Amino acid sequence: MTVIHHSHANDHSVPYAKRGPAPTNVLVGYGFWLYLLSDIIMFSAMFAAYAVLSSHTAGGPKGIDLFVKGDVLLETVFLLVSSFTCGIMGLASAAKNRNHTYWAALATFVLGAGFLILELQEFSHMVHEGAGPSRSAFLSAFFALVGLHGLHVFVGLVWLVVMMLQVKTIGFSDMVQRRLNCFNLFWHALDIVWIGVFTIVYLGAK
Repeated sequence: MTVIHHSHANDHSVPYAKRGPAPTNVLVGYGFWLYLLSDIIMFSAMFAAYAVLSSHTAGGPKGIDLFVKGDVLLETVFLLVSSFTCGIMGLASAAKNRNHTYWAALATFVLGAGFLILELQEFSHMVHEGAGPSRSAFLSAFFALVGLHGLHVFVGLVWLVVMMLQVKTIGFSDMVQRRLNCFNLFWHALDIVWIGVFTIVYLGAK
């Protein structure tokens, strides 16, 4: 005799304690939201540190003397447009359209890479001018906060490449779709953090 075990995960007539494991998409979504919240807490701590240390220049250059706001505005445009193309990629993947997914992913990658290149050029110029992270507490906080965000963007670009390889080899399976949804959340969260960086660090420079 074959015994068939039925999951009670979606059976609302069964008490929560007896329903069994939640569906995979629910577990993945819940776990990834927890990760994003922990990331936001980490960035909040970095913002708080920067707010405290931003006036501690040790007689060195201030932010208003160092930041080229035109370049930073271009970085911001790159990242915000990449958020739009990332959203297009999400819609294309949901429709299981490979060509549109690839093109939107390529646009997202190019814009994200452009953002990183501009940021690295800014860092290189500041270090060359003697305004490296060891120059003052202000610069230490600046490089830590902005560099941490840049590191997240780099990880996101690597993740995007891996996801496109999975789309090519595996296709739009449920697993790949879940991972693409998580990537979209991650990339949009980076944009939100950057708006905070742009507003507090660059526009608020004195």
